[in-house]
Amino acid sequence: MKNFPAIVKVAGCLSMTALALTACNSSSKEEVSKIVLKDHSVTPALVKKMPGFENIQVFSLFGSDDKLPASPNFVFGGSADGAGIMKLANGQYALLVNHEDNFAVSRLVLDETFKPVSGEYVLNSTGGIWRLCSATLATPEEHGFGPLFLTCGESGEESRTHGLNPTDPATMASTSRELPGLGRWSAENAVPLNKNAYPGRTVIIIGDDDSGTTGGGQVAMYVSDRVGDLANGKLYMLRRTDRNQREMDMRVGTVYDVEFVEIENHTTLTGRQINEAVNRLGAISFGRVEDIDYRKGSAANNRELYFCVTGQNNTGVNAGYSRTKYGRVYKLNLDANNPLRGKLEVILDGDDRQGPARLFQNPDNIFVGENYVYIQEDPNGYGDETHDAYIYQYDIRTKQLRPVIECDHRRNASDAAKYNVNGRSALGSWEYGAMIDISDVIGSPDTYVVCVQPHTWRGTQYRGVDGGTLRPNEDQASQLIVIKGLPK
Repeated sequence: MKNFPAIVKVAGCLSMTALALTACNSSSKEEVSKIVLKDHSVTPALVKKMPGFENIQVFSLFGSDDKLPASPNFVFGGSADGAGIMKLANGQYALLVNHEDNFAVSRLVLDETFKPVSGEYVLNSTGGIWRLCSATLATPEEHGFGPLFLTCGESGEESRTHGLNPTDPATMASTSRELPGLGRWSAENAVPLNKNAYPGRTVIIIGDDDSGTTGGGQVAMYVSDRVGDLANGKLYMLRRTDRNQREMDMRVGTVYDVEFVEIENHTTLTGRQINEAVNRLGAISFGRVEDIDYRKGSAANNRELYFCVTGQNNTGVNAGYSRTKYGRVYKLNLDANNPLRGKLEVILDGDDRQGPARLFQNPDNIFVGENYVYIQEDPNGYGDETHDAYIYQYDIRTKQLRPVIECDHRRNASDAAKYNVNGRSALGSWEYGAMIDISDVIGSPDTYVVCVQPHTWRGTQYRGVDGGTLRPNEDQASQLIVIKGLPK
């Protein structure tokens, strides 16, 4: 996310009593036949396909200018980010979406054809309290507990992570649902590992999007020996076993031994005290840890993690260039028997301007399939941007990196003024939110929902639409698109 401060696939049986519906495991042939992927929005898809990917399909699903017949007063907020989806027993779908700068979460219902039909806010800025970025919808089938929508606060080191039941009624929108057990971080995402990674335990990886002097950005881990216990477990932070804290001392091609070390009494600590503790314990000081995901497939795959470090300018706190500037992607392999031990390596380094990631402009969100990683950019606005935000495809087997999608600012279109308020938007000023795999949920292979954050698409009609008290002047719009045809 921006310097103020995803990834989920849900394909299992869920309970949604507030909507008087229950999900089922998979789509029958009859149900699959009802899916019609097409443009449902009045807004064109604000992306364009890159060379070599002309055959993928892109659909404009929903945006801030769309009106829903069952919810005529609902306005989809700006900065759409973390998301999660579930299938319902009547063949419909529920889609939860974070609105980062509204500090809010909306819930859309889509019909059996995947057309949006209703919407409401289940968390507004009064209850959200903090900027809400990536999110993970935990389910019993995938993670061993839930359903629970974990949405992280990212408004500084005192922020918390919320845990929303997807069935929560809209009347609870002003109620905070923070989880003290996960600690205080300027967190991008809290990602529970697949239940098969460490059977009988709940392991959650947290990305700390901090760029400050004390500690910097962290990779944290919450571990409970009871499945679904998010209150009584222990909190740990990542360090190299040789105690070297400098991010830029790690290089592509070298594997580093790492360990997670306990932050004692973490539920009693402020965010500042947690940062002081991780610095004292010798944590790796990253330049803003963003989104995290695990590889899909076997239990061994599920212990193979990938995360983005978006980077920060090499001025001020980072004047010594100890942290990445243009961003990196790391792979973390956790020990099969002990999640507190692992191997860490840099797989893509944006600061190597001659290397495979030379085009990187601050990677942010990430989705990991079985064979491919998809990496979304959020340019930090250094002034040397060469393109608008990309989504890249990284082939785990061949290590090939290619741009798939680029944000389309419509600067030269007839409706340019609408999407470029106050003049032509700067190169790279838009970004992406979550990219979530919906293939198994809707019965359509290689299909994803992607959140687009067009930061210069603004207007008074989008102001304060979440209904909360903290962000009454937030006036951004945003969009959901569907992409079909990208392999996992």
